[in-house]
Amino acid sequence: MRTRAAALLEQPGKWQIVDIDIDDPGPNEVRVRFHAAGLCHSDDHAATGDMPVGLLPLIGGHEGAGVVEAVGPGVRSLAAGDHVVAQFVPSCGRCEACASGRGNVCDLGIYALQGSMTDGTYRAHLDGRDVGQMTMVGTFAQQAIVPEFSLTKIDDDIPFHVAALLSCGVPTGWGSAEYAAEVKAGQTIIVMGAGGVGMNAVQSAATRGAAHVIVADPVAFKREKALEFGATHTCATIDEAADFARSVTNGQGAHAAIVTVGVTTGEHVAQAVNSIGKFGTVVVTGIGDIKDEGLPINLWMLSMMQKRIQGVIFGMGTPSFEITRLATLYKAGKLKLDQLITKTYKLDEVNQAYADMHAGSNIRGVILHES
Repeated sequence: MRTRAAALLEQPGKWQIVDIDIDDPGPNEVRVRFHAAGLCHSDDHAATGDMPVGLLPLIGGHEGAGVVEAVGPGVRSLAAGDHVVAQFVPSCGRCEACASGRGNVCDLGIYALQGSMTDGTYRAHLDGRDVGQMTMVGTFAQQAIVPEFSLTKIDDDIPFHVAALLSCGVPTGWGSAEYAAEVKAGQTIIVMGAGGVGMNAVQSAATRGAAHVIVADPVAFKREKALEFGATHTCATIDEAADFARSVTNGQGAHAAIVTVGVTTGEHVAQAVNSIGKFGTVVVTGIGDIKDEGLPINLWMLSMMQKRIQGVIFGMGTPSFEITRLATLYKAGKLKLDQLITKTYKLDEVNQAYADMHAGSNIRGVILHES
């Protein structure tokens, strides 16, 4: 079977539209027809070379929603016709991480990094060569073979274009506030970077009753939109945000600062550490160049002020649970998803979509695959 896809043929490089051959689904695998794919910054990290990939060519896309068309041997959780959301991290339910409630760091994640199936082989091919799939899903393809461990079933009445956002940006941002920052009512929270992930950290912090949700972003459009998602104050810089946080906390600083900058650096983390008060938490959700190491922070202040730096993947939540409960919140009118989508694109407009992201004109762009 052949399908169209946007793939990287080199790093750094641009996305190229190619015709891919895909195999039949193997054991514990399904064939999905994706109807929508979110345009997350993480895929751009692959394009720029900030993030290494296991195999080139690589089909991009780790946010997506579609319909199961066929199932392989041993599949128990899904059937043809099911509507599904892709998980950018798998969860087998059996390994130590999954069994202890940490399904976001499932042992199968090693295969997500190399873009293969869970047996280490590949189901997509280009001119006879194996092709990797971003985090084992590759939602920039109209059809793909995906492990059942990387999919969550959703209700049929949730539109695909909003369901796709539940793959990564929404649960990652939401959980960054709820689980990583442990936001409590009355607290003062800074969100550094108001893109597709940061805006959901804003929603979460506001829902949890933070008295002050302060957004720091240099783009005026994003600051304006942040107010619609629950921000109480916006600033162009983290220094301004920190000054305001101290002004409302008796000079102490924010209870937590959530770093969701598109290309995160050690300097961003250091600024966030300086913006929080004693026993405060810095949540590092954004990623940057994998080669960057070191944080220019004052270790005495880190220790003596009992500050904490917390890394995050998938918002520290178990993917299937988070996708399901956030979908329920959306249906109840308590989670804004439609408002996150600034613009939709065709598959062959993928490079323009990322240009728009870099220009700061999108909160989240979404590819709508042709039927």
